[in-house]
Amino acid sequence: MSEFKILIVEDDKSIMNLISITLKINGYTFLTADCGKDGVSLCASHHPDLILLDLGLPDMDGIEVIRTIRTWANTPIVVISARGEDKDKIDALDSGADDYLTKPFSVAELLARIRAVQRRLQYSRNDSLEESVFENGDLKIDYASSLVTMNGTELHLTPIEYKLLILLAKNVGKVLTHSYIIDRIWGNGIDSDIVSLRVYMAGLRKKLKQGQNVSLIQTHVGIGYQMIRI
Repeated sequence: MSEFKILIVEDDKSIMNLISITLKINGYTFLTADCGKDGVSLCASHHPDLILLDLGLPDMDGIEVIRTIRTWANTPIVVISARGEDKDKIDALDSGADDYLTKPFSVAELLARIRAVQRRLQYSRNDSLEESVFENGDLKIDYASSLVTMNGTELHLTPIEYKLLILLAKNVGKVLTHSYIIDRIWGNGIDSDIVSLRVYMAGLRKKLKQGQNVSLIQTHVGIGYQMIRI
């Protein structure tokens, strides 16, 4: 992905300089904006592959920026913010952010998050060539036949477990919050809650462990779940 283009939306000059220098040294093409309005405008006109977004912008909150962009684009968004409370992370992820990095951060961690986005985009493009089948480690999902196998052995999942698995697979690499999952699986959320979700997820994780040394589903305590790419 040699033409991978990154949009930085950050009003702190020292952080902007740090990120810009890091990207330049590592060969990335990038654009910069120091306010939300310009960030939205640059996203619309230049179609970046990734957005690095601060939440504390001078003209509009970063959450509003995320929601605005999500009305017309699925561009990956990694939030970089000094707000480190779980509520802030949940609000950002529920609004459409793909990842959350808390300030202060290391350059190595920033680059790792960027590479993770690149891998997800590459996998997504590869999957689009064979949309009916999803593979991740020993896991294989045949969407056309609704067949799920681990290391060649069929898994017998409940309807809810299957829906959870599909949701995680369609968003592989992304952290999905409890409320996001409940809304997508049960609609208005009345038929379930976080406790029920944990029970279903525990059952699914147990079945996915068959023949797989590495857990495919990671728990983010207080936030949600993530399927990692093996």
